Amino acid sequence: MIEKQVHEMVIEANNTAEVLERILRVIRHRGFRISSLHSVEMNDCNNIKITVTVSSQRPIDLLYKQLDKLFDVSQLDYQKINTL
Repeated sequence: MIEKQVHEMVIEANNTAEVLERILRVIRHRGFRISSLHSVEMNDCNNIKITVTVSSQRPIDLLYKQLDKLFDVSQLDYQKINTL
């Protein structure tokens, strides 16, 4: 049996009306499940910081590479929390 891994991702992106929807669509299409989501507008009001906790049996690199391709994403980082 393949173990489910849990990761926390921190995404900084342009604060546009559709950016959150695009990010969530990529997460869902890549087979990841969201267990937590928090977003905060940055000080300059042009950027947003999104912290999302995801879980999946799939490698996190699949999601990272797809999110990194999004035009509005300026910075992306993740860390492994645990394995279920």
